[in-house]
Amino acid sequence: MRKIVVALMGTVSGLIMLFSYHTSLGGGGTVALAPIGTGTSTTTGSSGATTDGSGSGSSSSTGSGGSSSSGSGSSGSGVATVTGDTAQTQWGPVQVQITVSSGTITDVTAVQYPSGNGRDQEINSYALPVLAQEAVAAQSANIDHVSGATVTSDGYVQSLQSALDKANL
Repeated sequence: MRKIVVALMGTVSGLIMLFSYHTSLGGGGTVALAPIGTGTSTTTGSSGATTDGSGSGSSSSTGSGGSSSSGSGSSGSGVATVTGDTAQTQWGPVQVQITVSSGTITDVTAVQYPSGNGRDQEINSYALPVLAQEAVAAQSANIDHVSGATVTSDGYVQSLQSALDKANL
């Protein structure tokens, strides 16, 4: 009889702990997942950016390897595109480009990310949009990692922080 009571109490305790566990979704809401390639286009290679006197920016150069960036900081009222350094991960390079308008991050795009096989493509098709949404919402590199894409998330945060530093944000 005593063994049955102990087993029952253990089961009840386990169920209580299981149902009381809270996960973090950043803002406490649901996250919509969209495949890569919807809405914005990405390029492979490093990109530079220029800002003209009127405050509108343009991104025009595409290359390979390395990481280069130019653009204005956040003190101006124009639009600037800044590319972060390439973060080398065990699955491949990750590089992020941010668009800044009046000191606010308006867009984050992954210009390089692991895509060497079907699994990489599957993971990044849901992870990169979530990471971009988190970065715009947080206005910093202090964002939650995506479960199942930890390595890419680490590289994303490193490159994002580099871009933020270059943009003086």
